[in-house]
Amino acid sequence: MTLQLSPIKITLVDRHVPLASMPVPAGFPSPAADDLEDTIDPIKWVVRHEHATFWWRVSGDSLEAEGILDGDLIAVDRAGKRRHGRIVVAVVDGAITVKKLAKRDVKTETCIPTCVGIAPTKTLAKLANYAAKKNPIFSGVCNLMNEDVRDYVMRRIPVGEIWGVGSATEAKLKAQGIKSAADLRDLPLALGRKIGTVVLERLVAELRGLSCIDFEDVPPQRKGMAVTRSAGTPMTSFDTLAQAITAHATRAAEKLRQHGLVAGTMTVFYHTNPHKPDRPRHSFSRSIRLRPMSNHTFDLVDAAVAAARRGWKGDPSGNGYGYTKAGIILDDLLSEADRPAMLFPPDRPRDARLTDALDAINDRFGKKTMVLAREGVSRTWATKADHRSPRYTTRISELPTLKV
Repeated sequence: MTLQLSPIKITLVDRHVPLASMPVPAGFPSPAADDLEDTIDPIKWVVRHEHATFWWRVSGDSLEAEGILDGDLIAVDRAGKRRHGRIVVAVVDGAITVKKLAKRDVKTETCIPTCVGIAPTKTLAKLANYAAKKNPIFSGVCNLMNEDVRDYVMRRIPVGEIWGVGSATEAKLKAQGIKSAADLRDLPLALGRKIGTVVLERLVAELRGLSCIDFEDVPPQRKGMAVTRSAGTPMTSFDTLAQAITAHATRAAEKLRQHGLVAGTMTVFYHTNPHKPDRPRHSFSRSIRLRPMSNHTFDLVDAAVAAARRGWKGDPSGNGYGYTKAGIILDDLLSEADRPAMLFPPDRPRDARLTDALDAINDRFGKKTMVLAREGVSRTWATKADHRSPRYTTRISELPTLKV
């Protein structure tokens, strides 16, 4: 249950109580008046900044582990510092609630250092995260909701570190004397549009605290997809090229199914090495329509190999060219539910069952456990990775072993 807060008004009358002067190792002091030294204010033991403290009534039980129960009265100190592990009052989805800052918990549980940036816009939040990472005074959490802190940080961040400012735009801004994030914030909007189109104008507004980049609760649907690879050795025969095209089309079909999409257009390409002018050059690219729109491995492989064959020159066993790169590009993507219906759709239930079986086997036993025969076995065209760094986080077989 989420904790909710209700502000209350408290009037404290005669809150001073007697203080005994005799130290007590155990038990209670004598109630005699001679042992009384002075009076104390118990509220001062709870409230450090009286004029910045508000009292709230708690409703909910999500922080029972922290000792905050339903119906408890809590003191909220606005002058207190926000630190990792502290209980804070926060606004979540427009509602005031009580939460625990968990940055330290993330590092404890995952051993991954984290930095948190808080700001009214996406661009400022990126700057806050940068400041939290680079400046130790923030201890990993930078809050730019305060304008004074925001100005302090922005004057110390180079303009090239701003999210969305590339090297070309950075050079243009420095030519105008704009060297820091604060300088860019103070740039007139019209001049920002002139230097970097409406994109830079929007960025300047974001630095001023005006939100111009909407938050996306749901990631937008992909509009395109590509699977391309450079060959480990030049592909000199059509059979070798077809194996590479088959592997790329198979992977593209898997990605489509993972995202619940179907493709309407496929582009197949392959070319020789453009950086070696002393060798014969040839490149080919062709786009074809997929009817019906599909994500089945067999549909994509058949269409891709057929398109590649139309671009092959000469003898299939070798035409004098060594192709060094090939790939598949998919466009006109739609969700499977939105796929246009055909008047006479093909009835191929066997293809769907084979595709599901292929995915299930490769998901359980690892990629490329089962492949189409057309993809080949030797895979001489596969990209070389002789100097690849160990993949400790994704391959258990590559974890270092310690012999004792």
